[in-house]
Amino acid sequence: MASVVEYKGLKAGYHCGYCGSEEGKVSCGMWAHSMTVQDYQDLIDRGWRRSGKYVYKPVMNQTCCPQYTIRCRPLQFQPSKSHKKVLKKMLKFLAKGEISKGNYEDDPMEPTMEDTVAGDFGLINKLDIQCDLKTLSGDLTESFDSEEKKKGKSPKKGESNEFIQSQDIEEKLGSGEPSHPVKMPMAPKPGKGADLSKPPCRKAKEIRKERKRLKLMQQNPAGELEGFQAQGEPPSLLPPKANKSNQPKSLEDLIFESLPENASHKLEVRLVPVSFEDPEFKSSFSRSFSLYVKYQMAIHQDPPDECGKTEFTRFLCSSPLEAENPPNGPDCGYGSFHQQYWLDGRIIAVGVIDILPYCVSSVYLYYDPDYSFLSLGVYSALREIAFTRQLHQKTSQLSYYYMGFYIHSCPKMKYKGQYRPSDLLCPETYVWVPIEQCLPSLENSKYCRFNRDPEAVDEGRSKDPDRLQVFHKKAIMPYGVYKKQQKDPGEEAAVLQYARLVGQTCSERMLLFRN
Repeated sequence: MASVVEYKGLKAGYHCGYCGSEEGKVSCGMWAHSMTVQDYQDLIDRGWRRSGKYVYKPVMNQTCCPQYTIRCRPLQFQPSKSHKKVLKKMLKFLAKGEISKGNYEDDPMEPTMEDTVAGDFGLINKLDIQCDLKTLSGDLTESFDSEEKKKGKSPKKGESNEFIQSQDIEEKLGSGEPSHPVKMPMAPKPGKGADLSKPPCRKAKEIRKERKRLKLMQQNPAGELEGFQAQGEPPSLLPPKANKSNQPKSLEDLIFESLPENASHKLEVRLVPVSFEDPEFKSSFSRSFSLYVKYQMAIHQDPPDECGKTEFTRFLCSSPLEAENPPNGPDCGYGSFHQQYWLDGRIIAVGVIDILPYCVSSVYLYYDPDYSFLSLGVYSALREIAFTRQLHQKTSQLSYYYMGFYIHSCPKMKYKGQYRPSDLLCPETYVWVPIEQCLPSLENSKYCRFNRDPEAVDEGRSKDPDRLQVFHKKAIMPYGVYKKQQKDPGEEAAVLQYARLVGQTCSERMLLFRN
């Protein structure tokens, strides 16, 4: 299965939701009819990001608010004081129904809808109509049939008719395999009504002494995953005293701390493939959609006609990613998923994520505004970091958590830098640089090259555009052949711009559709 993309070129001078500029935003984009998880991984490592099936890349040195790709390193991640507060707040609520007093406002771990393309649905809806090419599927089938015949192979039955996904709501979006709910363990804890933020049967003085001692002894910057609790397993019931070493509590200890038998609430996190062929996704669709409408209207003040079923499906259910289940991959496979947070039998939050060869990529989060007091934005990000650590156990190369874009010039987007250690992507050489090294430069200038080596270049750049793959008039051909048939002078400029932005590897693997 190959990725099929339709390059749409540069979009300049449109509204920016970060700084309010009416025409400051500049980006390049393409419509992905289908895309392999490896191609998308390579693209986000070059600063691209998807919104539904539209894949776009900000023009960093021209746009009003440069958007730097940010990733967290979960294997070394240590929750901060404020992260621990959020986790303890959730445990208290689950155990005793306690609602912490104080300010509930937190920065949700999600891009605003401005993170998409033009800050509204108009452009994508228009592109969607333009790109719903019914003939494309047949043309590709035909060309692949002839390619296979040349090689003396017959195409697998059913392989071709799924090549281009239709925009119909019943489209195939995932693997179609039933999902396996990921449940939060609910093991009993000795002592009814115990305060879950403290170990059992210990005096406050003793705890304070131990905390002081731990602070002095903290020598585990690597954040090793000793005694990691998989998301479906009951955690150890041993009190902290019995631990082998006096290490501070891990992220998993804080998330999966055991609850009393008579806990007030039950939280369950289910990972559901984004596919209308998946029974769990299908059966929860209307509840998930209702929550989205409630969230968009309350948090983003969207009018009802801007958060309809079409918009929801297009942005958060439609994905170009082809589901893959290789034997060495995670048990859930690769592709697009919804992580549903079920509290006492109802959905209170949905994290939209992509599981890719090297990372979990956060796409969007929406939640029930009635539960804002639980800081669900932060809580879901911490759960997604723990989930990445869990996937890493089976698939060792999957070891990063991508948080979308970091915008230093926008105060409401700077919170992403608090998930440490994290790196920003250099917009010129596409190498990852620790965020601490980037911040001083960003204080001086909105646009920065982070790579300190002045000689360094983009190693993945397009070096031989003639090898780029083009899909034209029912045939797949290298660009070197295609350009001989072209008379339009603007065509070469567009194709070379695309090659420069996607890099040599993707340009040779993906099929660039030209009509």
